[in-house]
Amino acid sequence: MLDEVASKMDVADLMATMGAKARDASAPLAIATSRQKNAALVAMADAIIAGTDKILKANAIDMENAAGSDMAASFVDRLRLDADRIESMAEGMRAIATLKDPVGDVIAGWTRPNGLQIERVRTPLGVIGVIYESRPNVTADAGALCLKAGNAVILRGGSDSHNSSGAIHDCLVEGLKAAGLPEDAIQRVPVTDRQAVGEMLKGLGGAIDVIVPRGGKSLVERVQSEARVPVFAHLEGLCHVYVDASADLEMAKAIAVNAKMRRTGICGAAETLLVDTGAAGSHLAPLLDALTAAGCEIRASEDVKALYPKAVAASEADWSTEYLDAIISVALVNGIGGAVDHINRYSSNHTEAVIAEDPAVVERFMNEIDSAILLHNASTQFADGGEFGMGAEIGIATGKMHARGPVGVEQLTSFKYRVRGSGQVRP
Repeated sequence: MLDEVASKMDVADLMATMGAKARDASAPLAIATSRQKNAALVAMADAIIAGTDKILKANAIDMENAAGSDMAASFVDRLRLDADRIESMAEGMRAIATLKDPVGDVIAGWTRPNGLQIERVRTPLGVIGVIYESRPNVTADAGALCLKAGNAVILRGGSDSHNSSGAIHDCLVEGLKAAGLPEDAIQRVPVTDRQAVGEMLKGLGGAIDVIVPRGGKSLVERVQSEARVPVFAHLEGLCHVYVDASADLEMAKAIAVNAKMRRTGICGAAETLLVDTGAAGSHLAPLLDALTAAGCEIRASEDVKALYPKAVAASEADWSTEYLDAIISVALVNGIGGAVDHINRYSSNHTEAVIAEDPAVVERFMNEIDSAILLHNASTQFADGGEFGMGAEIGIATGKMHARGPVGVEQLTSFKYRVRGSGQVRP
């Protein structure tokens, strides 16, 4: 029904109306009780499970449309839904419902010598705009996280996931109704016209407080260059795994294969493997054999190719390429110093992992690399808000202002100061 109404409206007018509705909904949402928000989240999860067949039918239409396009395999994987992925969406919502409500949380408090009592308290951001491609599950994750943090949200999914996102959004609205919260707290842009994105980037007349893009490099670049409101984003996930000479070989093999091959199309997938020259004779070939056996193409530096002739020669562009595919670039580096130099030169500051038993190596890695997420002896595929215990994430931010790393409920809040006095005046 909403799609039919939208088709009769000018896109700019439609988006302005949605912005006004979101702003109106944000006020009661900001003061909604934890019980109300949690009840809505549970009702949404129930509605998603009950609507599994409807969601799968909608997704089948999107998948059929994708089959006739030139969409990359990684995007097709992100688009695809099945019963397990739908169950995971519902589980994520229930997990968010169990999280502590960040709104009203006192971050810090102190008393001044003049008796003024000062508190720094978490507050909702207001209205969040989320622009995403392919991943229909973002509809559920973003809607749930924004709700928990007391924010209204406007969701603009890609045209490729339009039907799937619509079916999921219907379930979110059911949950809001069941809990007595404003239906306009979670809105979905009902048109695929790209002008809608442009209108959101302008801020909808001051209605939108923050934009969160989730998608390919071209989408994120557009958002970052055109947005007139703050943006939480990462341009790409150029993630590295460094295997030190002190690394346990079996552990290194398991982590390298998982980091690259568990899901090649996610931003936390490893794109470059760096191996200590001190481990070239013992670790290099077994690592590359394990990756090859898992179906991964090896693009090797000159010295790696000399030791592993089956590899494809890497070009300079490979060190700065986010493949999102079963391809990995491999180089030998001169210990932790060489690894730090390579990562700091090519990294997108998303996620890096060090496999090592030498504590001095680990310490240097953690201190000298400035990416949002650093892991020791663990796969880069753990770069995910759900895996961090946040229930889910709205995205991963690599900037240094406000939110960094997985953006969960706490990161979707700001703060204000509450100051209590007893008649003080400033001299």
